[in-house]
Amino acid sequence: MDIIFEYDNVNASKRLEALATEKINKLVDKYDFMVRADVFFKTENTSSNETGMICNIRISAPGPRLFAESSHESFEASIKESVNDLDRQLKKRKEKMKSH
Repeated sequence: MDIIFEYDNVNASKRLEALATEKINKLVDKYDFMVRADVFFKTENTSSNETGMICNIRISAPGPRLFAESSHESFEASIKESVNDLDRQLKKRKEKMKSH
């Protein structure tokens, strides 16, 4: 499976890419129908210290694309929440695929 990384106003980071790849590969192990993942890192000026580091993940799989976005004080927390959201979406997709 291909994982594409894009950065918007953020310096490229091998550490972030490794963390995101590890989490996404766990999803691939559970849901083998995933084709590609696009991971976007960006920063946003906010009035809160608890948000601003945004991680968007878009998954290509059979059917409509799946998408999750989260904003936290660190990219690590944003990656974790986005992956958890996608896990729920992929679980629903897999259940629908079994029923058809």
